[in-house]
Amino acid sequence: MKRNVIVWSLFLFTFVTLISWAQAQTKEVVIVTSFPKELFETYKKAFEAKYPGVTVVVQQKPTTQGVTYIRETASKPEADLIWASAVDAFQVLKTDQLLVKYELPREISLKIPARVGTFPVHDPDGYFFGFALSGYGMMWNKPYLQAHKLKPPKEWTDLTDPSYYGHLAISAPSRSGTTHLTVESILQAYGWEKGWALLLNMGGHMAVVTERSFGVPEGVNNGQYGIGIVIDFFGLSAIASGFPVDFAYPSLTPIVPANVGLVKGGPNPENAKRFIHYLLSEEGQGLLFKAEIGRLPVIPELYSKAPAGYPNPFKMKLGGLEFNSELSSLRYGVVNTLFDQIITFRLSELKEAWGAIYKAEKAIEEGKKKGIDVAKAREMVAEARSLVTRVPVSEAKAKDKEFNKAFKGKEKTEIRAKLETEWDTTAKANYAKARELANRAISML
Repeated sequence: MKRNVIVWSLFLFTFVTLISWAQAQTKEVVIVTSFPKELFETYKKAFEAKYPGVTVVVQQKPTTQGVTYIRETASKPEADLIWASAVDAFQVLKTDQLLVKYELPREISLKIPARVGTFPVHDPDGYFFGFALSGYGMMWNKPYLQAHKLKPPKEWTDLTDPSYYGHLAISAPSRSGTTHLTVESILQAYGWEKGWALLLNMGGHMAVVTERSFGVPEGVNNGQYGIGIVIDFFGLSAIASGFPVDFAYPSLTPIVPANVGLVKGGPNPENAKRFIHYLLSEEGQGLLFKAEIGRLPVIPELYSKAPAGYPNPFKMKLGGLEFNSELSSLRYGVVNTLFDQIITFRLSELKEAWGAIYKAEKAIEEGKKKGIDVAKAREMVAEARSLVTRVPVSEAKAKDKEFNKAFKGKEKTEIRAKLETEWDTTAKANYAKARELANRAISML
């Protein structure tokens, strides 16, 4: 009897082990990503060919929506990995304890340097890993600029020149993690108030604020927009694909990693780890050079195989900004909400105000040539400029942890709803007053 029990126990153990092994061989790996189809389909195909029986399931979402999705499904996670460009989004998930700490195999980690410039390639605590490097800048359509007699921009500040009025495009940072990082980079580079003044001036030049980051490079590629604010791979892949475009990194821009992280409690952890290993292998890294992808590998030795003229962040001086991802993740929701209330949702009023200001400034110059006293008109236009570059939140408030709690999660709190209404009302009033002042200045001349 005892012998039968032992045999039966061994049989059950073997049966359960075989079933578990079979399931492990056939399970999926579910990935939440903001990357374009050209990128994730290339990796899906390559990974499935390398590991037959494992299916890559992709849930494509903007980074901000991906963060919200992982938060909302935290009690019963459905995804195994989050794979995106915006490093601050990973910092948010790490802070929320929604990622798993993991140590890469030594044979992988030895090939990848700890830092690019001063920024860590991987999270020092092991919660997410850089698989590609990214810079942020401007791409432009060369025939469009020639037709409108515009110079290619070099710096963020160039985009405040009146000649670019109506020729720019950007996506909403609340819908695009890479745009959020760009906006945050400008705020860190120039300071809170000067940074917002720059963004509000650039905002007044926007032909559009798109819902998805893909909409900007597509519009620049086909000549719908002149200049787009984009992550570098949109520009690099467009150039490699033969579009009549160019791309530039401003001197104040970060070079930071695009990352992948294990979702805490994900249903297929072993296959998820396999996918990370593949991304960081020489084979996986080599795919980044494909024309339709156009990204920067994290293995320095691979750049000897790069296409001619390809930027090498380990040798070139790229990025003059030491990006603070912890600061960015702290005020993540505040920055996104603020941008929407004072730029995205009030774009037409902001553009009208800047248009009136430029007309007034032109009239002042013409009046000055004619010997007209323009002092009062100058004062009015200066006040108008002050109104359209004013941010309704102080830097100290935006960095306050308690204040930021109201902007976490998908559901609006009463405090958040009240603040959004206040910001919107203030922006609307400021832009209307600025337009009125500029028009009065014109009528005086």
